[in-house]
Amino acid sequence: MCRAHAAVRSLLRELLDAAGDVAVADMEAGLENFSRGTPRHTDTVISVVEPYYRSLETGARVVELARELGVPNVYVVANKVRDDGDREAIAEFCRARGLELFASIPHDTAVLDADRSRAALLDRAPESAAVAAFTELANRLLASSAA
Repeated sequence: MCRAHAAVRSLLRELLDAAGDVAVADMEAGLENFSRGTPRHTDTVISVVEPYYRSLETGARVVELARELGVPNVYVVANKVRDDGDREAIAEFCRARGLELFASIPHDTAVLDADRSRAALLDRAPESAAVAAFTELANRLLASSAA
């Protein structure tokens, strides 16, 4: 398994060395990639959290490890947010720990429907709340990387 992490780390370094390129890597959940230094050569890490304490604690640890690796831009994105109570609980957790809550993706049954039908969400439900939130997130990320 160690070779796989080294290969991913090397691939990310190669992709990110090319000026102007944007590479998005969806790493498996958890802390192992960070303990192995896989995201060391990235300029942005997004820690995706859900409105559950364990998820929030793991997300905070991801932010801490990314900062220790010297990643310059580290954000938290809330996922599967059901209501204002979820949104406020996540926001309060982030405020208390000095984390930047960058965006919020709503819980959206269109995501489940698309997955069940084995279709891309964008193809199945392009007007869904989740697609709108992902689009806003992507635009904010592109704007912050251009700045």
